[in-house]
Amino acid sequence: MGRATVIERDFLAETPRHRKGLPQGRHTHLLWSGGVRILETLLPGVTDKLLAAGARKISMYSDMITLTSHGWQHRFPGDQFAVMCSRPLLDLVVRNEILATGRIDLKQGHEAIALTGDARRVTGVRVRTLDSGERSAVEADVVVDATGRGSRLSSWMAELGAPPVGQDLVDVGIQYATRIFRAPPGATTGFPAVNLLADHRDRQPGCNGALYPIEDGRWIVTLSGTRGAKVPAREEDFLRFAEELRSPLVADLIRTAEPLTPLYSTHTGTDRRLYPERMRHWPEGLLLFGDSLAAFNPIYGHGLTSAARAAATLDSQLQQGGLDEWSSRRAQQAICEGVDDPWIMAASRDICYVDCRNFATDVRLTSLAPALQRFAEAIAAKAIRAAGVAEMVANVASLTTPQSELGTSEFLSLLQRDRMLPELTEPPLRADELALANLDPSAPRPLV
Repeated sequence: MGRATVIERDFLAETPRHRKGLPQGRHTHLLWSGGVRILETLLPGVTDKLLAAGARKISMYSDMITLTSHGWQHRFPGDQFAVMCSRPLLDLVVRNEILATGRIDLKQGHEAIALTGDARRVTGVRVRTLDSGERSAVEADVVVDATGRGSRLSSWMAELGAPPVGQDLVDVGIQYATRIFRAPPGATTGFPAVNLLADHRDRQPGCNGALYPIEDGRWIVTLSGTRGAKVPAREEDFLRFAEELRSPLVADLIRTAEPLTPLYSTHTGTDRRLYPERMRHWPEGLLLFGDSLAAFNPIYGHGLTSAARAAATLDSQLQQGGLDEWSSRRAQQAICEGVDDPWIMAASRDICYVDCRNFATDVRLTSLAPALQRFAEAIAAKAIRAAGVAEMVANVASLTTPQSELGTSEFLSLLQRDRMLPELTEPPLRADELALANLDPSAPRPLV
């Protein structure tokens, strides 16, 4: 197979370091099992290297304490999981594995400034060296725009004389604030991850909290809110915001923990999806990947796995026919199909929040939205207390199983007959976990 050239604005460190071109990298990240399995297929052994570097493999229910909009999730056993670590560590391990193949040329300190070619076919990119301003052209059989939310594709397409790409926008106004804490001894290996989610039915701005174990004995804690929420911008407000969530669990965990970083905040932007597959003519030699194609509310954790799916699709297309026989339009169509499930899962949930601005044309987010929401609520209410339904939801949420499985007769039957456990009124923590986190087992933690 041929070689690939990566145009990278930043200079990449040989140790895990945050970089300017990835502001979202300061916040919590996870790679769902659907993405982990894809990554392992593309880069055999990469999962073990992540775990050896300090990443944590978290079972979706048994290793997570989750407060959903419908209440506390029972800790059912299951096959789905997430790999949790800092974004710099994930990037470093994966990048090293890719570069070790010897087929990648990495141009650091360069930025792509334009496409070359015309509206019929893209033949490469024009690049600029950031330190000197020197410009040059890089020819390529295929150009992949993976520049993310800041992609300048619309202006590049216009310069080629191509029509604009249609898009949908769902703007929930999400904001994030994150700090890293030193975890109590043993609490990064023996304590579960924590997710406290807002209840969109309250018709109030949604406020969320997540605490994930990461490498080097640390907890990464991200607080977030939709439009109108007073997400903390100062360190002194961080704990107070956590205390005002629906459960005080995250606040209780970090109250006496040592903060290791200042507060980092980000306004992420909108759920945005482009529709190149709808265009009558799509330039040969051009593909959209990752956030350049579809960017989701990061709270759902689907961005990394969606990017892995796109990479697997490209790999499959190349393996089947090679570049000479390969149609960019067919490949882009397949990549777009891979982002549909995470797109609709994120956007359909976000439109439920108060003051969300919905600029979508997707009928599932407009005329069909109320019926889909009622169905989703019924599934969510059952999944926290019924093991079979929970397993299917985990399969879909981890991007292992298509969302269409939730509409099959088999699942609808399961939804009716699956036995429900009693409702939980407290976070389902074991005594040994409470002890690890220095939490008082007798202290009540009611929902507010």
